[in-house]
Amino acid sequence: MAGQDANLLKRLYSLEGKTAIVTGGSRGIGAMIARGFVECGVRTYIVARNGGDCDAAARELGRDGTCVSLPADLGTVDAVGRFADAFRAREDRLDILVNNAGAAWGAPFEDYPEKGWDKVFDINLKSLFFLTQKLLPLLKAAATADDPARVINLSSINGLTNPHMNNYAYSASKAGVAHLTRHLASDLAAHDINVNAIAPGWFPSRMTAHFTDGMLKAIPRGRPGSPDDAAGAAIFLSSRASAWITGVVLPLDGGAVAAA
Repeated sequence: MAGQDANLLKRLYSLEGKTAIVTGGSRGIGAMIARGFVECGVRTYIVARNGGDCDAAARELGRDGTCVSLPADLGTVDAVGRFADAFRAREDRLDILVNNAGAAWGAPFEDYPEKGWDKVFDINLKSLFFLTQKLLPLLKAAATADDPARVINLSSINGLTNPHMNNYAYSASKAGVAHLTRHLASDLAAHDINVNAIAPGWFPSRMTAHFTDGMLKAIPRGRPGSPDDAAGAAIFLSSRASAWITGVVLPLDGGAVAAA
């Protein structure tokens, strides 16, 4: 029986031999997901704007498997195209694309600047769309009916409920990610590509450094997210176990949305 259980787990959850891209993979949730992939035998490319940070993270993650640094600033469509060309020069297929790179900007409503709005939308929503578009041929090359290629977009619980913060562009862009995920899931299913989203709650990171322990009261599970929580959700959405799941926005938040 134990042998049968092991075979079932391998058949449903093994990612061995797959290739993935994780944007924003040098730190935060991106690095948590990238580490999970690397430890599962995935050839993992991480993308970050700061080349030094990207290279250092890839060296550290590469101790447990294969992690490749491919620095890029994905803030413009031209830059997204250059990154896609650089990746195509190295690989002829892509099993998993994790669109995690993100930006935030907080300011009072009366003073919220256009440059902040544009920066957040360019990174959080526009680059996600165009990177998926540019990499579509490689996703199609990896896809099969039994084991689709996967696109995993990072939304946020701020895009599902009122965050009660002055991060207007961030919450609006993340709501856009959730809706775009459903739209792309419908369109790309014909190519055997599943598109899902993870909507994280509070995970310790540079972006959430201002959060306080008092905010734990809003999380029924009573703690922030952990690296295993982030990796586990991404591994599930990338594995055979989720082959019939597409268009889902998964709150990864310890119950915060349910309690909102």
